[in-house]
Amino acid sequence: MTQKPFAITLDVGTSLANRTGSWRTMRPVYAAHLPPCQAKCPAGEQCQAWLFHAESGDYEAAWLKIAEDNPLPACMGRVCYHTCEGACNRGELDESVGINAVERFLGDHALEKGWDFPKPERRSGKRVLVVGSGPAGLSCAYHLARMGHDVEVVDGASAAGGMMRYGIPKYRLPRRVLDAEIDRIARLGVKFRLDHEVKNLAEEMQAGRFDAVFLGVGASLARRTYIPAGDAAHILDAVSGLRSMEGESAPMLGRRVVVYGGGNTAIDVARTAKRLGAEPLVVYRRTRERAPAHAFEIEEAIEEGVSMKWLSTIAEAEAGEIRIEKMRLDENGSPQPTGEFETIPADSVVLALGQETNLDFLSGIEGVKVERGSVLVDANMMTGANGIFAGGDMVPGERNVTTAIGHGKRAARAIDAYLDGRVYEAPAPLAPAPFGRLNPWYYADAPKSIRPQLDLVRRQTTFEEVLQGLNEETALFEARRCLSCGNCFECDNCYGVCPDNAIIKLGPGKKFAVNYDYCKGCGICANECPCGAIEMVPEDI
Repeated sequence: MTQKPFAITLDVGTSLANRTGSWRTMRPVYAAHLPPCQAKCPAGEQCQAWLFHAESGDYEAAWLKIAEDNPLPACMGRVCYHTCEGACNRGELDESVGINAVERFLGDHALEKGWDFPKPERRSGKRVLVVGSGPAGLSCAYHLARMGHDVEVVDGASAAGGMMRYGIPKYRLPRRVLDAEIDRIARLGVKFRLDHEVKNLAEEMQAGRFDAVFLGVGASLARRTYIPAGDAAHILDAVSGLRSMEGESAPMLGRRVVVYGGGNTAIDVARTAKRLGAEPLVVYRRTRERAPAHAFEIEEAIEEGVSMKWLSTIAEAEAGEIRIEKMRLDENGSPQPTGEFETIPADSVVLALGQETNLDFLSGIEGVKVERGSVLVDANMMTGANGIFAGGDMVPGERNVTTAIGHGKRAARAIDAYLDGRVYEAPAPLAPAPFGRLNPWYYADAPKSIRPQLDLVRRQTTFEEVLQGLNEETALFEARRCLSCGNCFECDNCYGVCPDNAIIKLGPGKKFAVNYDYCKGCGICANECPCGAIEMVPEDI
């Protein structure tokens, strides 16, 4: 008797006959992946998660998701340099998603609606001192308050905000926006003590009976350089110049203003001087391509009438003029003198050569280590002194608002664990979701929404905000351009293509499950998943 093939020896109607899953060697698994936008965000924002809420029109849920990581979305939507967009997989398809623009829309929308942060469900009874009310301090204070701790922020300035207020011009960050987001943190229960400079940290901690401290004093001291100058030469630093803009009278710069430096602060000073009626000239010793300022900042400054003099350094300054030496770059890209000089008129010189942190108040604190002007911290942002944490511009690393907000969040989680007698352990990162995981042909081309700008005349003569926001229609469109890299967005594609009807819909927001009794592991669902959220794994896993 000829033996029948195995498949037709099964009795029709039995469970074994119908359960095609018994043939499987590989099975599909839904898995969460780390989108590149989130991986590149210094604040650790879950960009894809809040874009998912935004694209469905649930703006409050989107804003609350942002607030899990960042309490200042309206500010960040204006001053963040959006490294998330540089990493966005959509840039491989057409143009990156305007994540920063949508964040600004959500931040502004929340302010218009008067939304507040959720209050903590418990009070710990622990007291934490935050020194400095800049982005790092505000972020740390906010997260600690949401965890139920009593937080007091102290700052020597008369208004909170740190360098967001005293270092970023109003045409980039309107003060009404900054004030509104700080007020919302205060309504959460954070106490602010302003016009109070901490001169001795140990005494401050003892007097307030604080259980832990976060230091976020920022880099508010201008870095100096030696320039031979006559007694009548008018030389000032960029930090003082920008800071004076928050007072009642603008700095006396004169008409011909030379800004010495090539960073973002130098560009901010030059654009500010232009708005004050001056004729600013930026002098920098390297080329435009090697300037640390962001390219779009330089471009906007040139549009507004700021002149640039690259490969130049100031050799001398006298009343009414400066002497400039031309430079050249060597094979290593370092500027070298040429011995060629020229004299140009200048009523004032503004030095924008970087900032440093005043660390005098840390004297007497054992264990705090300082290296090259920065306080050293461990992976949990704690200094060498037990219970004293630090972040922002005063620790090594990138110096920008987004990084500072991320430091504050990370330190808050570590402080919360410290107050509970634990050591904070960050969760292991998810596997990345590169462009190669996606099926881009499922996505239609959709051009990026461009944020409008103020007209050039008003940009040159007023401090009105230059970059405008998206309206609801364009913000919604932009949010819907997100590819949801590596994470299921319930498109139903797997459900529709499965030949065995093995995919089970669990309901809106609950995603899918696989009935492995019927799944034969063909892999069609994984191959046809637009966002790469399904992996095929060996059956024995």
